[in-house]
Amino acid sequence: MDLFALATQTFLTMVVVMDPIGLAPVFIGLAGSRPSFERRKIALKATAVAAVIILLFAFFGQALLDHLGISIFSFKIAGGILLFLIALDMVFARPSGARETEEEEREAQSRQDPSVFPLAIPLIAGPGTLASIMILATKTSRHIVELLVVIGVTVVVLALCYLALRLSGQIAKVIGLTGVHVVTRVLGVLLGALAVQYVADGVWGIIQLNS
Repeated sequence: MDLFALATQTFLTMVVVMDPIGLAPVFIGLAGSRPSFERRKIALKATAVAAVIILLFAFFGQALLDHLGISIFSFKIAGGILLFLIALDMVFARPSGARETEEEEREAQSRQDPSVFPLAIPLIAGPGTLASIMILATKTSRHIVELLVVIGVTVVVLALCYLALRLSGQIAKVIGLTGVHVVTRVLGVLLGALAVQYVADGVWGIIQLNS
């Protein structure tokens, strides 16, 4: 695979599923009233925890699927359906049970440290992110350079998530809540198209296996 095309695909995929811009208003709600040094600490911890989880799924996801007897094509279909549900929530600007339930959101508001939950999980390293990194990593696992490209680009997107958390106040002031919703809806449309592609690839792969 062309490395530039792979990097572009990975970047767009991970930006869409992690949604750095969409993290800004959530972070303000969870930690906006805290001192600057504490917000910085929470942002760093949330990003680091999410990175560890994502990398674990990237390197050991295929082994887990093999252990459970799940083919990558079946996982693509399941991941595609999950991503499509998240995309619908993004497009229609409604709370996503696939990312965080109402009970979890209420609990998060009362937690002293929201960095691990809900920031790292499930907002950054959510089901859509983990499904996407497993699919991308499995597809490139036999080519070390391609796998390193996937990992490297994912780390870049994680860095963008950290910047979005750190600059959440400025982002909210510049684009406002309406701007955040517009960006989220556009990313939702892209995520929906990506989800359909995952399902189509999975179905085609199963058909080829059984033909």
